[in-house]
Amino acid sequence: MDRNIQVSRLDRQAVEDQEVEIVERKGIGHPDSICDGVAESVSRALSQLYLDRVGKVLHYNTDETQLVAGRAAPAFGGGEVVEPIYILIVGRATKEYDGEQLPVDSTALAAARDYLSEAIPELEYGTDVVVDVKLGEGSGDLQDVFGEETQEVPMANDTSFGVGHAPLTETETIVREAERALNGPYHDDHPELGPDVKIMGKREGDRIDITVAAAMVDAYVDGLDDYDDAVASVREYVDDLAREHTDREVHVDVNTADDYDEGSVYLTVTGTSAEQGDDGSVGRGNRANGLITPNRPMSMEATSGKNPVNHIGKIYNLLSTRVAESVTEEVDGIRDLQVRLLSQIGRPIDEPHVADAQIVTEDGVELGDIEADVLAIVDRELADVTDVTRSVIEGDVSTF
Repeated sequence: MDRNIQVSRLDRQAVEDQEVEIVERKGIGHPDSICDGVAESVSRALSQLYLDRVGKVLHYNTDETQLVAGRAAPAFGGGEVVEPIYILIVGRATKEYDGEQLPVDSTALAAARDYLSEAIPELEYGTDVVVDVKLGEGSGDLQDVFGEETQEVPMANDTSFGVGHAPLTETETIVREAERALNGPYHDDHPELGPDVKIMGKREGDRIDITVAAAMVDAYVDGLDDYDDAVASVREYVDDLAREHTDREVHVDVNTADDYDEGSVYLTVTGTSAEQGDDGSVGRGNRANGLITPNRPMSMEATSGKNPVNHIGKIYNLLSTRVAESVTEEVDGIRDLQVRLLSQIGRPIDEPHVADAQIVTEDGVELGDIEADVLAIVDRELADVTDVTRSVIEGDVSTF
């Protein structure tokens, strides 16, 4: 198949070589990430419902989910939620097929409950957080584009684009891995750390500054000394992790807004700032690769919650990242690669309007030396685009 794939030289320094780099990751307990996580868990549940009941994924999107913050009164040793967090699952879904009513709303509520119980265990469902669902019926013309049963490869539901890049810089790697580790093995041994961990990385030259905002759970902190120890422990852990990924100078700060003299510290009841004034929305946080990277092109599309069959805002952002990672893993001599995939509504999703790979090569490597290999890998990954759908439905890939 003659796909429109372009390979060219990227006319800028590799991000790793630029003087200033900024990278951010919002942890799983951040209000925006909560919305991403709920929307995506509902998305997977609806996909599975449709597959189980009718043998195929029907039209839906849940990517407009919103969070309204609650109010809480944290206190050393344990406080309370005064007003619950409110989450509204918003979108479109197919509720009837071939005369059969489908339990869409109840499936969505169950998926949200299960996700919140796992991601934010201190948050009591139904009292600390209330979840509502408002899923309307989908647009008829888009349902037609979605449901082309005669096509082995689905048709794009929109004219849109996705952007990916590889390899990650040292700063990007530190920021992503630090949050994952804090909300993984570190939290397993330190329940005082809540899941609302936001990490900002800044590199100036060869110095990397990491700023961590870490919500502490009051029930596991008896006083200010305990809190100070918890903060110091996070600082040391992130510092050690960062040094595993770089030889540059590293400096780590944690909860820089704390004022011990005033007794003002980042203490929470549930481990998330959503309990006290921080609202959230799908798509306002991490991009499809789990990072916010202002040094690189990014799509404004919300990846989480969109259907994984033909919604380009989801598929092409995930696929462009997969393409970039595959190329840099298999082809030597690439310092920096960015991939842009543009769809055209109604065209098969394996035939983008353009697939654009832009490359910064290592010293001594000419673009012509690697161009054919890059073209072949991009073409291969586009041909296997439906594997993105499978990976998303099975939960093998993160969308935020």
